[in-house]
Amino acid sequence: MSEATFMDKAAELDAADELAERRKLFALDDGTVYLDGNSLGALPRHVPARLADVISREWGELRIRSWEESGWWTAPERIGDRIAPLVGAAPGRIVVGDSTSVNVFKAVVAAVRMVADDARDEIVVDATTFPTDGYIAESAARLTGRRLVPVSPTELPAALGPRTAAALINHVDFRTGRLHDLPSLTAAVHDAGALAVWDLCHSAGALPVGLDEHGVDLAVGCTYKYLNGGPGSPAYLYVAERHQARFDSPLPGWNSHADPFAMAAGYTAADGAPRGRVGTPDILSMLALESALDVWDGVRVAAVRAKSLALTDFFLECVEAYAPDGRVTSLTPRAHAERGSQVALSCAEAPAVMKALIERGVVGDLRRPDVLRFGFTPLYVGFADVERAARVLADVLAEVPAAPRD
Repeated sequence: MSEATFMDKAAELDAADELAERRKLFALDDGTVYLDGNSLGALPRHVPARLADVISREWGELRIRSWEESGWWTAPERIGDRIAPLVGAAPGRIVVGDSTSVNVFKAVVAAVRMVADDARDEIVVDATTFPTDGYIAESAARLTGRRLVPVSPTELPAALGPRTAAALINHVDFRTGRLHDLPSLTAAVHDAGALAVWDLCHSAGALPVGLDEHGVDLAVGCTYKYLNGGPGSPAYLYVAERHQARFDSPLPGWNSHADPFAMAAGYTAADGAPRGRVGTPDILSMLALESALDVWDGVRVAAVRAKSLALTDFFLECVEAYAPDGRVTSLTPRAHAERGSQVALSCAEAPAVMKALIERGVVGDLRRPDVLRFGFTPLYVGFADVERAARVLADVLAEVPAAPRD
């Protein structure tokens, strides 16, 4: 098809898009195609006013009274309940706070403690995981006297057995955008008598997760990608209801005490999701996140997933039509059941290509040495954006000299 034909197709798809009006809720300029929401989501337009009120009135005027009068104290659970439907969880199972790394540590150590079987001396981890998860899992293994077993997700079922205490798995591979089969892998972990811990950083807000439906034990995720919570916005921890009474956090802080203001010398864990709290909540970033979540009001996750797949399908189609032969290869699976909400292209000249793309208003990101990564956030990315991004990519590839081939 010609460029004009692809532009016409993009216009038709945008006209039929039930989520198209959501773009107006974000601070985006027409001159930029923003395809890096899988690293940092765009700013919802109303958040600055809300944060200004938090600073000037709640902090500036009410001061300490805001812990009670403005609901600061209950924010971690309240915001957790707003995230819950986006990942398929009932209220009371998610608490917001700390970073993803800290929550991974809590979840993995708590999983080993809940299994409470010295014969289960292995922690299985996704070998392709985001590096921090691997670092944390290794530390958790040392702390609990377990051995770390890194395996690819495709090999995970075969690696499970009577020695497995827990498995830490990424729902979507951060490099390739490959979606791993959460229901079947969770079932395999349970069949082995272990607990499943899932990292949802690249899936929450982009596709259905089904934590309760699929019997996930523990899960963590960030909020600054598809949930648009802002740079460094707090992460969250999911603890299945059946495990909450036994959840034994390795970081028992005063905020998770059953009676935090008693300031008792001994620790007694709170009931439910608050067991996942540690120290004083980071209120400014937490309330910015709470406000950002307003953009999800009335949005069906199924519609988000349908648009995500349509966007990535169309991008791959346009790249295939526009890009010079042999310059880029998709690392992202074509099969919908195996694809998250990003497209990763292998390109020998990736650093120079991404630099040129950003200079021309197409913002993706680079994963060294040779991966061009493009994230498609259905709430604000349109099909015309997709066509333009592929067209500019083709222009850049035509201008950037090809690296010598062996």
